[in-house]
Amino acid sequence: MPFSSNVFVNCPFDDDYLPLLRPLLFTILYLRLRPRIALEEVDSGAPRIQKLIRLITESKYAVHDLSRLQATQTGEYYRLNMPFELGIDVGCRLFGNGRWSGKRCLVLEAERYRYQAAISDISNSDIAVHKNSPQVVVTEVRNWLNGQLSRNTPSPSMVWGAFLDFMAWNFDSLKRRGFSETDIHQLPINELLAYMSVWIVKQRSHSRKR
Repeated sequence: MPFSSNVFVNCPFDDDYLPLLRPLLFTILYLRLRPRIALEEVDSGAPRIQKLIRLITESKYAVHDLSRLQATQTGEYYRLNMPFELGIDVGCRLFGNGRWSGKRCLVLEAERYRYQAAISDISNSDIAVHKNSPQVVVTEVRNWLNGQLSRNTPSPSMVWGAFLDFMAWNFDSLKRRGFSETDIHQLPINELLAYMSVWIVKQRSHSRKR
């Protein structure tokens, strides 16, 4: 897909975030856009920063989730990857020419105003709050993208319902193929994205035939 259809996703990659990441990626795909995320390809020989810069420069849109900045235990450092990537994305927009000056981004947090303790430079920015709720993630991402796109998009409730249908279909499909529940939970992101795309295409094909 071209620059104008790519959405860079900047978020944590741990197991605790998966319940939010899956619907986030699905929402982007369901709105006929392409999520771009570092986990979409695995290449141990490629420097991570080069991959991130490539994904950012190839994407008109970006979703940055800062909800996991705070350390959770004594001696643990703040998680700085997410604000670092947000800074690269904002810098690309501010200092880039041509299409990069038209880049747009959404910043997500779990709680309103909490991020200000770690990155006060964006205090006056519009931050969307998801409350660690997968359904709210769908609503916030869908509503933001709907405001960016010059076309009508499905409602948040429709996207959420479609996501639940996909998850049930994907679980049953993979179980029939011999995947264990652990295999399904740990499914690589690039493989999950492929299954999401297949399901969405099938659903649209069925809808056209009705």
